[in-house]
Amino acid sequence: MIRDTKYRLLAKPDADSGIYQSILKEETGWQYLNFQARLMKKGEIWSSHTEGNEYAIILLGGNYSMKSDKGNWETVNGRKDVFNGIAHSLYLPRNTKFELRAESDVLDIAYGWCETDQDHPACFKGPEEAAIEIRGGDNATRQINSLIQPGFDCHRLVSVEVYTPSGNWSSFPAHKHDMRKVDEKGQLVEACLEETYFYKIDKPQGFAIQQVYNDDRSLDEIAVARNNDVVLVPEGYHPVAAGHGYNVYYLNFLTGSDQSLANTDDPDHKWIYDSWKGLDPRIPMVTAEMNNNR
Repeated sequence: MIRDTKYRLLAKPDADSGIYQSILKEETGWQYLNFQARLMKKGEIWSSHTEGNEYAIILLGGNYSMKSDKGNWETVNGRKDVFNGIAHSLYLPRNTKFELRAESDVLDIAYGWCETDQDHPACFKGPEEAAIEIRGGDNATRQINSLIQPGFDCHRLVSVEVYTPSGNWSSFPAHKHDMRKVDEKGQLVEACLEETYFYKIDKPQGFAIQQVYNDDRSLDEIAVARNNDVVLVPEGYHPVAAGHGYNVYYLNFLTGSDQSLANTDDPDHKWIYDSWKGLDPRIPMVTAEMNNNR
């Protein structure tokens, strides 16, 4: 794990396993969340076992076939890369033995996992099953594709992919989810979640800028995120700005107290919700139809 700041991790290829990004809870000091990204060549097989963890495998580019003791699946319309379609998502419960085989010349996958004491059914979602949400407005418009969404039949994992056009803001107005809170009716209003932001940029020299800060500014970090970098969000608010000229993708994994995205806005910026005049016409940036037109 290579850090250039406290919260940004640079990609480091692993020639033996194909893993080019890895965040393990034993290294971060987190309680739950682990994340890896892996490149595979056609015919290569990743054999593993989920053991006491639930896994979510997100297809970034290419195609794969999966054989497991919970079922078999295959992608036939995997996107070329994250800017050319929507992800296939595969949830595997604990105690699952599996073999994933690359069926394209290059296969790019990312996966998050966490410990669980619950059993849930395996589930394979195609691109057409990912709910698309257009969030924000003006130059804070962005596209969110729900992959392992709140309410999904699992224990703790949540995963979404987010598209932010060149020059736009995302995860803004800033929000946090670092303290579990319920209202007077007992309804959850904020979950306590660990989160990773895994970045892809549509041009190799591109970048995004992400701030991670808390209310008293005892945490106040700026990270410049480039292709395949990960920004860790252990606490606090975490807005993103896409560099002008560069479309930005990030894949979020979250896990913690609840299978939820309940959060609290930074009160200083909440007024911005009422200021927007319209939506950026560049959104949506990707659709499920793009997967079928490769």
